[in-house]
Amino acid sequence: MKRLLYVVLFTLLFSQVTYVSASELKDKLLQLKGVDRVEALESEHYTEKYVVRITQPLDHKRPELGSFAQRVIIAHAGFDRPTVIVTEGYGGAYAMTPRYREELSKLIDANMVFVEHRYFLESTPEPLNWDYLTAENSAYDLHHIAATFKQLYPGKWVSTGISKGGQTAMIYRAYFPDDVDFSVPYVAPLNKAVEDDRQEAFLRKVGTKKERKQIENFQLEILKRKEAMLPLLKKFCAEKNLTFKIPWGEVLDYCVLEYSFAFWQWGTSVSSIPSLDSEDKALFDHLTDISGPDYFSETQPNASFFIQAAKELGYYGYDTKPFGKYLTLKHTHGYVDKIMLPPTAPAITFDAALYHKIYTYLKDNDPKMIWIYGETDPWSATRVPDFKGKVNEQIYIQPRGSHRARIGNMPEEMKAKIQNQLEAWLR
Repeated sequence: MKRLLYVVLFTLLFSQVTYVSASELKDKLLQLKGVDRVEALESEHYTEKYVVRITQPLDHKRPELGSFAQRVIIAHAGFDRPTVIVTEGYGGAYAMTPRYREELSKLIDANMVFVEHRYFLESTPEPLNWDYLTAENSAYDLHHIAATFKQLYPGKWVSTGISKGGQTAMIYRAYFPDDVDFSVPYVAPLNKAVEDDRQEAFLRKVGTKKERKQIENFQLEILKRKEAMLPLLKKFCAEKNLTFKIPWGEVLDYCVLEYSFAFWQWGTSVSSIPSLDSEDKALFDHLTDISGPDYFSETQPNASFFIQAAKELGYYGYDTKPFGKYLTLKHTHGYVDKIMLPPTAPAITFDAALYHKIYTYLKDNDPKMIWIYGETDPWSATRVPDFKGKVNEQIYIQPRGSHRARIGNMPEEMKAKIQNQLEAWLR
């Protein structure tokens, strides 16, 4: 009974605090120039959480060309707390759920400003013109957002993002090095070509020889049974309404070639691979669980990403040598342009200028940045260089870690070192 009374009193007190601060924050948000449609969201972790739209130029260097609304999610820990700006590389719908809590903001008890990337989900301009989807414009988006919300949160700012979001964090830092106090990109590649071959070399050495052989044998078995696999593939795709720019045999080939990359990227165990004498359906189901054909479909949802990959972010190629005589396709060169770009995409030539900009910035400076990578993640093949003599640029690699590597699942010694560094930079 006494405990129940305490709970009631605490609930009443908490409700009052939430009501007062929520009213104050919402009023402040509505007063910010360019901020529109402030909508309250539920949160299991923050007393207040809002989704807002902020007006951005299509091209920051030519604002007269028009504008679009970019979706930003604000989670409030306190006006006196540091702020984490999440440089999401894709859409931000998942961050609107009540359960969402970004790792870094939790570790340092910070406000969160989560930025949906331009040209994804609700932050897509209309009409759609791919010319303005550039790394530079995305950096200017973040610069404008930081300048806007620093009016509310004047404390220390930290940028962070995962995968493509980690790339975006590096881009932002290279263009605006003084916008934030430090950065923590997770599993972020620094590719130098649209088909960077370093991942291919990585996959020839990752894990143990026994593991690599087991993976390759599975891939070969799928290709050897191509005649039986194609009806299963066609049925699978019909049920999901998937269509392709390439013949069915090539669709299966690409699923098989992608398999080893996806297998290691997500930390799959070789114990999940069916025995090679399994029935066709069991082998097919495992293949599609790891590298399904939807990734190569005309209707795959990440067209904006592949525009960026083909233009300046880069991507990876495939090693076809182990499977040559079983493949329908003759080669995979140019596959991003051939099968991954949307019909509305203009002719694109890869420009390595962004790679050189980030590389040179990191080489010639020593910004406060911590990179998190997984040892067996193929994206770590194109991780940032470990330049000698740097004090602030720090790279941590989770042993046997995948694309899911985070501070929270690092070995205890590494985790403690990272957390101590974060605390030191916040002082």
